[in-house]
Amino acid sequence: MISTSPDRFWLTFLAQTIVGSSQVFILGIPPRLAAVWFGPEQVSTACAAGVFGNQLGIAIGFILPPWLVHNGTVESVTFDLNMLFLGSAVVNSLIFAAILAFFDEQPPNPPSAAQARAIEESIDGNYVQSLKHLVVNPHYMLLLVTYGINVGVFYAISTLLSQMVLHYYPDAQEETGTIGLLIVVSGMFGSVVCGYILDKFHHFKLTTLAVYFFSFVGMILFTFTIDLGKIWIIFVVSSILGFFMTGYLPLGFEFAAELTFPIAEGTTSGLLNASAQIFGVSMTIGMGKIIYSMSIWWCNIMLSGFLLIGVVLTAIIKADLKRQNAHKESGYVVPRSDTQITETSCGNVPE
Repeated sequence: MISTSPDRFWLTFLAQTIVGSSQVFILGIPPRLAAVWFGPEQVSTACAAGVFGNQLGIAIGFILPPWLVHNGTVESVTFDLNMLFLGSAVVNSLIFAAILAFFDEQPPNPPSAAQARAIEESIDGNYVQSLKHLVVNPHYMLLLVTYGINVGVFYAISTLLSQMVLHYYPDAQEETGTIGLLIVVSGMFGSVVCGYILDKFHHFKLTTLAVYFFSFVGMILFTFTIDLGKIWIIFVVSSILGFFMTGYLPLGFEFAAELTFPIAEGTTSGLLNASAQIFGVSMTIGMGKIIYSMSIWWCNIMLSGFLLIGVVLTAIIKADLKRQNAHKESGYVVPRSDTQITETSCGNVPE
């Protein structure tokens, strides 16, 4: 709130840096929270719901600022910004207080056989040891690259969207904002649908590969329709692109958890997010230069090429579903609140 004065832009920049750094902790929460609290038939949907929440926050960010902050004098804009920041601070403080007061770190009993085993074999306390395990896991390292490519392309498109659309539709400032909102909103539903499909069928590699491929198809459609002069087509294509690219987020988290079990989901998802940030920044800067030196068409072709590489690399990943195997290899029964934990060995459960 104290940065709204025009001569305090440096303070705004500093505050945004601090807030942006919090993403390191926030973005990795869904897979960890889902694994700790939900059983094998709900864990992917729960993870997707967490991603939905993250995207909902972005959607609110598209909607509320234009409603609350209006053009006018410096004093009126400053007042509107103060109200916006105050409201955000109050809401976030209330949520933080509610988490401290009402939410437990974990349930009294593990919700699944895999989580029970993860607790027994946990190496959470040794982060370096976890990293060593991950580095020598070739399938996770491939996923680390493919996840970074997909989300990096998404970040680049989101950042350069206005520049691309306004080049072909100079008077479409409002429509450009609507397109960005459509990408986010369709992605919210995409994440939930993909999570549900994963819980329903447990085909981790097939689902991930299919969604990745349709992300590539969506990017191709965007490339060859953006200059047709009909902006409603961009609305439709952007919705398709957002649905699959954001739908990929929970799939990547859950696939990583399967490939690296029993390593903590927070560690694997944190590295995936780091990869996404590295690819995102690199692609945004690089594609911005491509637009300036070549053309928007070549920029989109290159982004499509990156996604095609991601599809091929995803196809190479071996579906070593360690967490699913842990569920099948145990006769663990989730105890009721009034009973003790019981576990019996019953061998492998046939697929």
